[in-house]
Amino acid sequence: MEKKVVIVGGGIIGLSCAYYLSQDGHQVTLIDRGKIDSGCSFGNAGMIVPSHVIPLAAPGMISQGMRWMLNSKSPFYVKPRLNKELISWGKNFYRSANEQHVNRSMPALRDLSLLSKQLYQDLAKHSAEIAYEEKGLLMLFQSDKVGEEETHAGEIVKSLGLEVDFLSKEEVQQLESGSKVNAIGGVHFKSDAHLYPHKLMQFLLESCRKNGVEFKEETEVESIKVENGKIQSISTSSETIVGDEYVIAGGSWSSDLAKQLGIKLSLLAGKGYSFTLMNPSERPIIPSILCEGKVAVTPMGKDLRFGGTMEITHVRDTKINQKRLQGIVETANSFYPEMDIQFPKKENQWYGFRPCSPDGLPYIGRSIKISNAIIATGHAMMGLSLGPATGSIVSSIIAEKEAQVNIERFHPDRRF
Repeated sequence: MEKKVVIVGGGIIGLSCAYYLSQDGHQVTLIDRGKIDSGCSFGNAGMIVPSHVIPLAAPGMISQGMRWMLNSKSPFYVKPRLNKELISWGKNFYRSANEQHVNRSMPALRDLSLLSKQLYQDLAKHSAEIAYEEKGLLMLFQSDKVGEEETHAGEIVKSLGLEVDFLSKEEVQQLESGSKVNAIGGVHFKSDAHLYPHKLMQFLLESCRKNGVEFKEETEVESIKVENGKIQSISTSSETIVGDEYVIAGGSWSSDLAKQLGIKLSLLAGKGYSFTLMNPSERPIIPSILCEGKVAVTPMGKDLRFGGTMEITHVRDTKINQKRLQGIVETANSFYPEMDIQFPKKENQWYGFRPCSPDGLPYIGRSIKISNAIIATGHAMMGLSLGPATGSIVSSIIAEKEAQVNIERFHPDRRF
């Protein structure tokens, strides 16, 4: 049955929802506070990572995070402030960072990721422009300690049925023929893939427009009218929009939207940075993560993108920390000693906010408090990776069909 569906949020999650809902014949209106052709989904690393089955809230992460807090160039930082939401988020993170949580979450994340990869394979058949490639992901390391940690993580991923190779220094260089690599070894997650995010977003946007999706860009949601446990309408500065179903996919702004529904969504913004080298004379050909600095490296067509850092902060924090950006550059030059990567000019520096839940899992599903509201956010660094799966699942929920994978772990009303 065709429904009027209103989506709030035009990042990869909101756009994926719009794509699959419009494919299923629904009348879709998408509202975004900014321009659809900008935002976190455009500047990310473009990785599709079934290998990333261990959630951020894991044993050892708190102690590691405390050590990183003391380093101005480190890949992880929590901006301290007297704020009840930060304190609550921190408590929930602490409660979640245990082995039981990890063991219960890994199969759910694996299945969600593999569904997304399957859907990306389908999307790639419709558009070669998105530059989808299945070259896997190399986790490169320079120390025995980090090598042991990555090998252990690789064994866990392998036990979940994914393809993993453990490489020596020589084997890394044999696989990575595009650039000299300074690493003592690597773990190759062969089930992973990558693409060009900007091209993907353009494809989804054009497809949605062809399917009749109505876009309302640079439009702030001013209020949401709720009566008898249902959303009645959404008011913006210029109009009131009425639908049958409403999808909250506002990324790092989703918790503020949820508050208007009486839903407490534990969510903080994780700021990440990136810069892109356009058509460099030398570049690696395999997407990689440089483990000591947690720097993502992705070949995108003829270009090369470097991204990293996770600053747990808030959406009003719009400054780029130059020291952390310098940390990305130094890590990249350490692993690729012949590339001579320069500090990016200000106009080439990019940042975006990733919506981070305290247990490292996304929120996907209907709220028990509002019968016609579906929450789709909290994907953190895996928004692009999990976008199509989330959009397809939201479409299944609205059609009152069983989701393609078990989403119980992602319920928006879950307790920590």
